[in-house]
Amino acid sequence: MILKYSTDYLVTHVSGVECSGVRIKGGGLGLVRCSGNVAGVFTRNKFRAAPVIVTQEHISDGHIEGIIVNSGNANACTGEKGLENARKMAKMYAEKLGCDKRDIAVSSTGVIGVQLDMDWIENLFNAVYPKLGSGEESAWSFAKAITTTDAFTKQWGVKAGDCVVAGVAKGAGMIAPNMATMLSFIFTDARLEADELEDVLRSAVSKTFNSITVDGDTSTNDTVLLVSTGKKKADVGRVRKAVTRVCSVLAEMIVADGEGATKLMRIFIKGARDDEEAYRAARAIASSLLVKTAVYGGDPNWGRIIAAIGYSGVEVGEVTLELCGKEWRAEEAFLDVEAKRVRILDRGVEVGNRDKARKAMCSEVVEIHVDLGVGDGKACVAGCDLSHDYVKLNSEYTT
Repeated sequence: MILKYSTDYLVTHVSGVECSGVRIKGGGLGLVRCSGNVAGVFTRNKFRAAPVIVTQEHISDGHIEGIIVNSGNANACTGEKGLENARKMAKMYAEKLGCDKRDIAVSSTGVIGVQLDMDWIENLFNAVYPKLGSGEESAWSFAKAITTTDAFTKQWGVKAGDCVVAGVAKGAGMIAPNMATMLSFIFTDARLEADELEDVLRSAVSKTFNSITVDGDTSTNDTVLLVSTGKKKADVGRVRKAVTRVCSVLAEMIVADGEGATKLMRIFIKGARDDEEAYRAARAIASSLLVKTAVYGGDPNWGRIIAAIGYSGVEVGEVTLELCGKEWRAEEAFLDVEAKRVRILDRGVEVGNRDKARKAMCSEVVEIHVDLGVGDGKACVAGCDLSHDYVKLNSEYTT
């Protein structure tokens, strides 16, 4: 699926941030110069990649000068040699910036279990570094450089008063709620301390990147960084909302670009006993292979949705289920926007409308709205359908 969005909403320039990148056959390399405060969240996979380990160490003091990212090779499950190479990448960039290597964040994405070709990295680095800039072309080149199986680059930005929050992400496969497998780098010129950034980022990630699923797999390299260059005074509350909106749009771009995906799903749950149970129910629906294939085929087989809720273990009452079909709009990412819905179940009783429901299921975005009828808990999870192309792509990934 290629998402259509208006550049009127896309803000690429953040004061104090420069970037560049190059993508060639087999991978790419991207650089960001961004002196400021930083916070990060990382994979919960027990097999953490070398760059994740190194970056967690390097940003522990809350300060950053630059980011170096390679695609095509995850540098994961590569032992001491992998750690050594991740540190070499940091040192290489630090020497150019004239800073300590511990002020450089390192990220990698791609095939697991293969050692980095450091000569290849160095050659790309020498080509990319002189092109660091703050324009739209520089932002696009960085976004392109960090992609793997992505069908399109993912960038988004909004204003927060006089400040800007803008971000870039990559990801299409191995996406599951739990610090979803992906890389994302978010920047703001708002003046926030490291502890404030940490709070803002964790809040945003819990509602967005941790609420998406493509295939149920969580990777070894998941990284999201939030960097503040501190160029402008800001209201923390406005920045929090802006960061959450940027993360929301980037997260939906990732699932809409799910490997082989043709449709995006939004699952809205309300009436749960609490928010945690609402999230569990939404996640079960979004992760169900039977639901995902039904969405792919435009089949309003609501029994699959009810079954997923049932095995999620949440408390249920008289369930009401509605479907809604629409085109993708970035402004609606993760938001329950009022729209015409097709009711299938009304307090546990089927009301028909299968022809209308089938039409809704054939839309670019399929929304599933469920009222569990037992409380005030609510949640949203985004996902995508499952097509033949997902199997084909992933059966040939390294061959």
